[in-house]
Order: sequence, then structure tokens, then C-alpha cells
Amino acid sequence: MKRRGFLAALAATTLVPMQALALTSGQAEVLVGKLVGDINNVIASGKSLSGMTKDFERIFKRYGDVRIIARSALGADARRMSGAQERAYISAFTGYISRKYGKRFNEFVGGRIQVNGARKVKSFYEVQGTAHLKGESPFELNFLVSDRSGKNLFFDMVIEGISLRLTEKSEIGAMLDKRRGNIDALITDLKRAG
Repeated sequence: MKRRGFLAALAATTLVPMQALALTSGQAEVLVGKLVGDINNVIASGKSLSGMTKDFERIFKRYGDVRIIARSALGADARRMSGAQERAYISAFTGYISRKYGKRFNEFVGGRIQVNGARKVKSFYEVQGTAHLKGESPFELNFLVSDRSGKNLFFDMVIEGISLRLTEKSEIGAMLDKRRGNIDALITDLKRAG
């Protein structure tokens, strides 16, 4: 359960990258190093759960390719959104992710994440890491990073073979199905969920 909570708390995140612009292995590793540093600081901060959740939203917006992650979670239905719906959906999705996963921070207080290296995969980089949770065996944690949006950002996390992007795509798809494809109703649900 702790591993699932940890998986949830970190992501977010999340995306099929297009062609990379000029991202290097070193830049991808630096980005994830900063992301991990910020997450480790939140874990060790001693803040309340609501404070950690707000920090997580800030981290997600700073390091995550939020638009790509949100649209990927919606899948093909993202193409039928109006501009206003897309803005509302991305905002609601960001809040949903932050609440859903940010509240899991308490489960890994006392833990840490370390970055181990990066490797090129197609048009993006996979930055490998290890998560060390209190009372748990260390486990593999990989961040997928691209510059598809013009900035170096992570677009997915894979923990022990489980993609946050695909997990969220399944969950958002189920929510949309429950609302019979009504995107406005999904947006309303996302504002309350998490």
C-alpha cells in the first residue's frame, strides 16, 4: 500500500512525446534532480497535509508537462474540447492530481528519492531513480522527460513498471464514461474529486 501511495503522490503525473528539440541526458537528469530535491524537501518539511498538498501542486506545475499529462489522461476525447473547456479541464485536472496524490505524502515521511542516471529512449529521456521508504525495500522509480512543449519537463513516471500516465488515463476514462462523455460534467467531478 505504501508503494502505491508513493506512486500516486509523485506523479502525477501523465503523454506520448513528439520529437525532442535539443534535450540532453544531462539536462533531463538535472531537471529530475531538482524535482526530487523539491519533493524530498516537502517530505522533510514537517508541514501539515494541506501545506504539503499545496507544495505538491506547485511542484507538479513547475516540473510536469501539465497540459500534455492532462490531455493524455483524457485520451482521444481531448480533441473535442473547446478552448474554454480545455483550460477548465486542465485547471480541474491539476487540482485533482494535487489533492489525490498530495494527501499521500504522510505515508512516506522519512523516505527519500535518489537519481541514478539517465538514458535516451526514442525522442525522450528516462531518468532512473530509486525510492527509499521508511520500513520498505527500495524500489525503482523512472521519470520520462522531454522538451516537447519547448521546456524540459517530465511527462510520466513509471514505478516498478506501472505508468502514472496510463493509470490516470484509465481513471479519467472511467469518470468520463460514467458521465456519458460529457466533458463539462467531468470537469465538475474533477473539481470535487481527489
